[in-house]
Amino acid sequence: MQIVTVHVPRWAGAGRRSILWKWACAKLTNGQVKLQVASAFLVPLLYLLIANSLLVAQESISPESSIRLRYSKQETMVAMRDGIKLHTTIYSPRDTTRTYPILMKRTPYSCEPYGLQAYPSSLGPSQEIMEAGYIFVIQDVRGQYMSEGQFVQLTPHLTNKQSPQQTDESSDTYDTIQWLLKNVVNHNGRVGMYGVSYPGFYCSAGMIDAHPALKAVSPQAPVADWYFDDFIHNGAFFLAHAYRWLSFNAQPRTGPTSVRPVAQKLPSWDGYQLFLQTGTISQINQRLLEGRVPFWDDMMAHPNRDDFWKKRDILPHLRNVAPAVMLVTGWYDAEDLYGSFKTYQAIEKLNPGIDNVLVVGPWHHGGWSKGDGQELGKVSFGSKTAAFYRAEIETSFFERYLKDADHPRLAEATVFETGSNQWRVFDRWPPREAQPKKLYAASNQLLTETPAVESTDSDGSDMDFDEYISDPAKPVPYTAEITPRMTIEYMVEDQRFAARRPDVLTYQTPILEKDIVVAGPVDVDLWITTTGTDADFVVKLIDVLPDGTDAATQPSYQYMVRSEVFRARFRDSFEHPRPLEPGKPTLIRFQLLDILHRFRAGHRMMIHVQSSWFPLVDRNPQKYVPNIFLAQPEDFQKATHRVMRTAQHPTHFTLSVLP
Repeated sequence: MQIVTVHVPRWAGAGRRSILWKWACAKLTNGQVKLQVASAFLVPLLYLLIANSLLVAQESISPESSIRLRYSKQETMVAMRDGIKLHTTIYSPRDTTRTYPILMKRTPYSCEPYGLQAYPSSLGPSQEIMEAGYIFVIQDVRGQYMSEGQFVQLTPHLTNKQSPQQTDESSDTYDTIQWLLKNVVNHNGRVGMYGVSYPGFYCSAGMIDAHPALKAVSPQAPVADWYFDDFIHNGAFFLAHAYRWLSFNAQPRTGPTSVRPVAQKLPSWDGYQLFLQTGTISQINQRLLEGRVPFWDDMMAHPNRDDFWKKRDILPHLRNVAPAVMLVTGWYDAEDLYGSFKTYQAIEKLNPGIDNVLVVGPWHHGGWSKGDGQELGKVSFGSKTAAFYRAEIETSFFERYLKDADHPRLAEATVFETGSNQWRVFDRWPPREAQPKKLYAASNQLLTETPAVESTDSDGSDMDFDEYISDPAKPVPYTAEITPRMTIEYMVEDQRFAARRPDVLTYQTPILEKDIVVAGPVDVDLWITTTGTDADFVVKLIDVLPDGTDAATQPSYQYMVRSEVFRARFRDSFEHPRPLEPGKPTLIRFQLLDILHRFRAGHRMMIHVQSSWFPLVDRNPQKYVPNIFLAQPEDFQKATHRVMRTAQHPTHFTLSVLP
């Protein structure tokens, strides 16, 4: 008999190798196996046996165990400049033969699991980045979960702090980085930040007057201004989304805790009927929320864009941004699409020359961080777009700026063109070569490039219009599904269920003879009259697929490309609303956020106009009351709305089209 030492092979690339190697290191001493064999010729067979055992281990090992084998965990309370301590969890690679950058996420959503023996099932923004090797830091922000202090929704940024003890999210980020550099071993002196949604807001705040060690930041679907994002869109209240999110995430705590709050349960899954029968916004608060969410009350007290909202707007403060920035979002982000594009634009405007890039894929909110991104609802994108992003774009960004890895700089804008399902790059966004194209509402439900000629009756008033009766007691549903929530699929949902209603106007082009690629925002100029004194107007841009297109899933599909709502009382000012004058032609001007979509030859372009979108948006009573959130049941009334389409009052939509 002889002693043969067999080395565990490091084959198959980083992903498989790491799992096999971690298993082997956990089982064996110094990464070696010492076996007694009858003769040396059995060594190849032993390699096969070991490999087979490792493959079995790969199938049975849990993600948590895999992370435990590769990373050590530390929990600590990091003191801020005012003495408040924030709970911070640090995962450091067990391999200490080299240094690593620090990659940090600050979150109001908990850095669970808590306890030194509890490990998560994933670390960092992706598996690829975890495998590449970083020191991962997750922190509960002030007043959330295990951190001390008082939580403030969208903490206002303090441009001129009056004392060293004044804090905001920028200073908390700075102080945390300073502590990490002094107390964490084996770092390379560089720090990155990432975060989706609310953690994206903390990225934006953290890169203002940033610590010199902060080299790369990726705000992903960042919250920016809650008067235009998430819960309020152009003054209209996103009821279904606000109810779900606030009932779970905005309950006050009594002190540090590792326990998540219990969301308020709804008595019915049929959100349309539930919210309609419950009644007004005040009644929904009393009967369903039971007054348990103070921020709901704050919102109801501030229907206009006053200082309460303005001081929570991070966009004007995005100055002195030094790190490289990669803004990530999805075309179908139902929550923070406004914050994404406006954050990118503000950084560009306020920080000339900064390395600031934009990445947009065909994803729902956070869809790039999980799943493969191949489809949403019934719409297919032809490839695993999210997997591609994580492996080829996100990893390259952090490796380049935090490790000096040999990865090229990303294009200014890397965006996915829906309709044709292809990635495209541009040297600016929106593309400089895009040209305006106007489509006019016309008779016979047409959209045309030709403006109307003058048409008036004998008293000089316009006679060319389309009208509908808007009844708050029978609002237009926002989805054909039965749900109490804002679904992620609604942004690509087939709109035929709405087009068939008498209170929805539709306009469409003739069948397109050639492709039209729209790149950028869509401007809406809606000329209306009404019998009421207030109203909402919803506009949808739709790609009408021809009959027989992918007939198994999408026959005659009205594919919604972009949509938005505007509360007419705010047509002149979001700070100072005023009622509509019954019968008076009035221009309602607003914008649908950016798209990059190819309308194929053989398709049609369609526009929907309607005045309710329930329960996604709360019902407008159509009678002006100073605080619309306090409207009483008797204030809700039917109104007749007209969309005008004459030379004097030409309702039209301006698209940016690529040549």
